[in-house]
Amino acid sequence: MASVAEVKAAVDAALQQVTEGQQAIQAAREKLGEAQQSLAAALDGSGSDAVGAAHAQLSQADQSLEDCLAATLLAIDQAQQYTANL
Repeated sequence: MASVAEVKAAVDAALQQVTEGQQAIQAAREKLGEAQQSLAAALDGSGSDAVGAAHAQLSQADQSLEDCLAATLLAIDQAQQYTANL
């Protein structure tokens, strides 16, 4: 059986990976925002339904990434509560 110190170290390592994942998610959100701005500039004035659908899908993707970030924050909180109680 692992010692308390070993468990805490393992949890800390996992949380570091989560933090790195959060950074990747933030970078993806920034890229999606840039893509949405580029798309808006390129298609300014277009009345096509496809343009509106593309914008809506990019907004949905951004919302999904935001939800993902929120879930990781909750996971970190739960893991920290666990190690605090060891």
